[in-house]
Amino acid sequence: MNKVETEKERMFAGKPYNAHSDEMVAIRIRTKRILHKLNVTEYYTDKFQDVIRELCPNAAKNFHVEPPFHCDYGDHIYAGDNVFINFGAVILDGAKVTIGAHTMIAPGVHIYTAQHPLDADERDKWEDCKPVTIGERCWIGGHSTICPGVTIGDRTVIGAGSVVTKDIPADCLAVGNPARVIRKLNQQKEK
Repeated sequence: MNKVETEKERMFAGKPYNAHSDEMVAIRIRTKRILHKLNVTEYYTDKFQDVIRELCPNAAKNFHVEPPFHCDYGDHIYAGDNVFINFGAVILDGAKVTIGAHTMIAPGVHIYTAQHPLDADERDKWEDCKPVTIGERCWIGGHSTICPGVTIGDRTVIGAGSVVTKDIPADCLAVGNPARVIRKLNQQKEK
């Protein structure tokens, strides 16, 4: 017997899904209510960390988000220890977004997993998502954009305002639109 997939299951599996179905709208409304608590009513009260955990249950307990923060679902954000996200960040987390431990994300960074068909008739019905992975000890500069399906290696720095459309290896400085590696970082100094 074949199990019928929900739209959320299709989305998380990277399959085309209907983002405007009643199911998906209800999930996003629930998320927006939690975001309202995070960004407005519980901002820096004794309940603030509880709200972060409610929004992002798959993140480390010491994960920190500086409001205002926006995401689609929250439960697709997997953040390691001591991840810091500064204010104004947006994460469209239809697919898994993995952020390695000790990574810093500057103000206004946008991380997108959602993508839409180029054909207008298909775009009216479907979208799909590709996961994003950011390694450990990275620094993502202010107002950078990370596009669907991108992997950024450990200890890499993405310069402010960059648009990352392709994978960036570990230990690099990448800048520009589209982001390009301009130099290696963290190399052993020759004696």
